[in-house]
Amino acid sequence: MASTLFQPKSFDPKQGQLALNISGLCKAFDRPAVIDLDFKVRRGEFYVLLGPNGAGKTTVLRMVTGLLLSDTGHIEVLGMEQSSKAREIKQQVAYLPDEPMLYDKLKPYEYLEFVAGLWGMEATVASDQASRLMNILELEPYANELTEGFSRGMKQKLALAGALIHSPELIILDEPLTGLDAVAARQVKDLLHAHTLSGGTIIMTTHILEVAERLASRIGIIQNGRMIAEGTMDELQVRAGSKDVSLEDVFLALVSTP
Repeated sequence: MASTLFQPKSFDPKQGQLALNISGLCKAFDRPAVIDLDFKVRRGEFYVLLGPNGAGKTTVLRMVTGLLLSDTGHIEVLGMEQSSKAREIKQQVAYLPDEPMLYDKLKPYEYLEFVAGLWGMEATVASDQASRLMNILELEPYANELTEGFSRGMKQKLALAGALIHSPELIILDEPLTGLDAVAARQVKDLLHAHTLSGGTIIMTTHILEVAERLASRIGIIQNGRMIAEGTMDELQVRAGSKDVSLEDVFLALVSTP
C-alpha cells in the first residue's frame, strides 16, 4: 500500500542530481558546533548522518531546513540557495524533529487537515493522502481520539504522517524511530523506503546503527562538528579493513580514534 502513496519523480537518480550540497558550513554557540563541514546528498538517496551525542547532527539539520542560520558556509537544497530561496525550499522539504509537537486537542484527521492546509493542498487530495497514511501507519483505530492521549510512538507516527502528507521531495528526520515498538518501527521504515524507491530523498539521524546499516544508501559520520568518514557500507568496511565488520564496529572504531 505504501508504494501507491508516492508518485515517481521526473528525474533519473543516476544522473547525480543533488538534493543537498553543503560546503564550508560552520556554526558556533558557546563553542564550535559545526566546523567547516562539506557533504553532498544525491536525489533518491537514503542518507544517514551518524555521530555521538553533541556531534552537531541536529544543528546541521536545523541549518539545512532554515530553522537556524549558519555562521559561514554554503547550503544548496534541491538546486536552490538556502540564503535566498528559503521560502521555496520549505515548500519541498519536510522536517521531523526528535521531539515533534502536535496539537493535543485535535484528532488525527483534524491535525492532518490542518497541516495540509498550511501546504495549500487541495482538499480532496489531502483527504486521500491522510487516509492512506493513517492506514499505512495503523492509526485508523484511533481516528476519533484526541492526540493528547496518544503514546509517544503514536505521536511520532502521526507527526511523520503530517510531514509526508504533501509528498515532499526531501524528508529530513531527526531520530524518527525513538519511542516506536518493533511493529511501528517496521511500518515507518517501509514507508520511508517506499519514498526513496519513488525517487524521493531522505536524510536521517539515528542512534540505531542496525537501521542505518540496513536502510542507508550512504552514511556520514561526524564527530565534534567535523565529518570523519563517509561512504556506502562497503566503503566504510574497506576503511575498517574487513568486510565482516558491522556498522557498529566501524562507528566505534572511528569515534574512538583520537
